Parts: sequence; structure tokens; C-alpha cells
Amino acid sequence: MNSQALQSIELLQHQAASLLLYQSVLQGEVGQAFLNVLQSLRQQERLGCLSAYGDWFTALAGQHHSWQTYLLQQILQAENPFSQQAQTMELADLPKALVLAARHDLRVLQSLSTCDGRVLGEWVQTVAQLPNPLPVWQLDDAETGPIAPATPTLPLPFQQESDWSNALTAITDYYRQFGVGLFGKYRALRWQAGSLVGIAHPDRLHLDELVGYDWQKAALTKNTEALLSGYRALHVLLYGSRGSGKSSLVKALLQTYGDRGLRLIEVAKAELQHLPVIVEHLRSTPQKFIIFVDDLSFEEDDDAYKALKVVLEGNATARPPNVVVYATSNRRHLIREFFGDRPRPSDADEVNAWDTVQEKLSFSDRFGLTLTFEPADQESYLAIVRHLAAQAAIALPVTELDHQALQWATRHNGRSGRTARQFVDFLQAELGNRA
Repeated sequence: MNSQALQSIELLQHQAASLLLYQSVLQGEVGQAFLNVLQSLRQQERLGCLSAYGDWFTALAGQHHSWQTYLLQQILQAENPFSQQAQTMELADLPKALVLAARHDLRVLQSLSTCDGRVLGEWVQTVAQLPNPLPVWQLDDAETGPIAPATPTLPLPFQQESDWSNALTAITDYYRQFGVGLFGKYRALRWQAGSLVGIAHPDRLHLDELVGYDWQKAALTKNTEALLSGYRALHVLLYGSRGSGKSSLVKALLQTYGDRGLRLIEVAKAELQHLPVIVEHLRSTPQKFIIFVDDLSFEEDDDAYKALKVVLEGNATARPPNVVVYATSNRRHLIREFFGDRPRPSDADEVNAWDTVQEKLSFSDRFGLTLTFEPADQESYLAIVRHLAAQAAIALPVTELDHQALQWATRHNGRSGRTARQFVDFLQAELGNRA
């Protein structure tokens, strides 16, 4: 390899090491594989550079992005002091040192983006003394996949910018609208093993797909609008019959309000003791959060409700205005009560036993808004079926559709939104197989 090529490789390594804020862009599998290729080339290891190039090719192919688009994706998702502050401040109000560092890093990353598969492949071919060129991973714009499973496509024309640092205003606008880090990449997350984990493929329900329970839907969307507008929204308990669409209604809010900064965090009942920690973690972020607890209920000796009580009512620490709890349950009284809990005139009974009973019975009252979901009657059930069938483009006569829907409900789980969805899915598959 000639000295000019070696100088170019050394310059790229120095540039990568000079990143001040956006080091995370190169810390993933693709970025590390790229740096390994440069190191092997600089040391002129014949087998080492071949292996490193293969690792980089595989990692980039797994992302289904070109090298340049991958770097842009990482820039938009990077979590650092600049991107975090840019979520809540105008570019002109940010510390000048941060802005200068961000501009420096963007120029560096743009320089690294020019070292694509074609350039690396030629260098590897030279060092490894291969008779034929190596395949190059390169995608056209039409072939490039979305930026992330749950985030919008790349809105910034970086590819046309002669200087990426000139797009800094657009980048900060993106951070402000869509967030950074996990909250920029994912709209739905779950608390798992003591940390937040992104849900790459959340349930993509839409509010207009959910028929019936119109006043409940209106109340929940109104409360969510209040949360997004910066007002103190209410915690919500959705309770009622199984299969009535309680969980679907909560999850569908993401499709409507995700672009406005709404995020959904799913917390299992077994993880409720971590709720105060989760809430404190969310307090300082600009996004608005729904903590979603599905199928909530407690046994008589279950103390997990105490952590939820702290979040619902607060303690010495002020309640964060950007977090609400939406919980679903099949029970109006969330803590199981037994006749044995009620006080009896016995020396062994608790003196203030009625206080214990009232604590259990009043726990659900700590939710500011309670939405009741009654079992679907026949007309409501058929209306849901017709609506879902129309969305699925099922062209059966209404009388035939209703007849089959009623038979399905009788043979399966009764009339409910869930039963209607299962029937329409079955019917769509059956009609598709006949075609």
C-alpha cells in the first residue's frame, strides 16, 4: 500500500478519535467494525483486514443501510449533552462550546462517511493482494430501509449538504420533535430487568379501528391531550369486561400522538415496586409518558400496590407533570377482599380493621379518572364486526356477515370487541384461501 493511502487511513483514525460529543455513533457493531478495518489496513495485516472487512460488510448488511445513511441514523439517535439540551432549547440559546463541538463532530462524521465500501474494498484488495475486487455493500436510496422500526424516516437532506454542520438547525429541530436516545428511537418501551428496553415492533392499532365505547375513547383522548399540552393530566383506570378493548384503546394512542412526543412504557405487575425509580428517570425528559399497567389486580398479601400508590398520590417529592399511569383491570376493586377481612367481634381481630378494609376498597379511587367498559350487547358487537369487515375489504352481504358473527360469538368467547376481531381475522383468512 502506498504512503498516500496509509496517510489517508491514519487521518481517518485520528478524526474518529477526535469526536467530542458523538462518540456513540461509532460505538455500535457497525462503527467498531469500521474502525477495526482501518486498524488492520494500517498494520497491513493481509488476513486481518479481510476478516475485518467481512465483519463490517455483515454488520452493515444487517442494518440494511448504506454506510452514510447508517451514520446519519446514529447522529439522529445520539444521546449526548448537545442533543439532550437541544430538545428543550433553541440553537441560539445553547452554550457556544457545545455548538462548536457539535459542528466539529458533524464535519468529522461527514469525512468518515466518504470512506465507503468502494474505498475500503480497494484498500483491502491491495493489502490482501487479491486478484479480483471484493463485493461492495452499497444501497440506492430506494433500497435503503427506514431509519428505525418505530421512528419517522430521515427528514434531513444530509446527502445534498456539502457541509453537514450547516444542517445543525434542522438536527436540533429533529431532536426537539422526536427526542433522542431510546425515546428518540422507540415510541413504546418496557421496564425489564431494571432498565428500559425499546419495543421495536409495537402493536400498530389506530383509534379509528376501535368501534364502540365512544365516550370512553373521548375521555381518554381528552386526558391525553391535556398531558401533551403540559397540563396536569389524570391517572386513568380502565376497568370492565374482558375483550372490550381497554388495552387496545391505550396502545392506539401511540399512533395518534407519537409524533407529538407521547411515549408508552409498559410495566408488568411484578415490576411495580420499581415505579418510583421509573418515574424519577422520566422526570427531566421533555417527552410525555404513559406508564401502562395491563390487567392490574392485587392479592390480599401483595404489597406491590404501595409503590403504585406513591406514584398515584405522590410523596414528599412533587409529581412529574409529564407522567401519567393508565391501568386496565377486569375488577373495579383492585385489591382482592375476603369476607374474612371484615372485622368480627373477637379479641384477635385488628382494633381498626375497618381502616384496612377501606384502604383496600378505596385504592381504585386514587385514579383521577375511571372509565367503565360494559359487556357488548348484540347491536354493539355486530357494529364492531361490520366496521372491521369493511376495513378488511370483506364483501359479504350484511345479513350473512351478521349471521356468521353471531354463530362465532356463541361458539367461542361471547360478544366482545376481541371476539369480533378474532372472527374477522378468521373470516378474512378463510375467504382468502377460497380465492
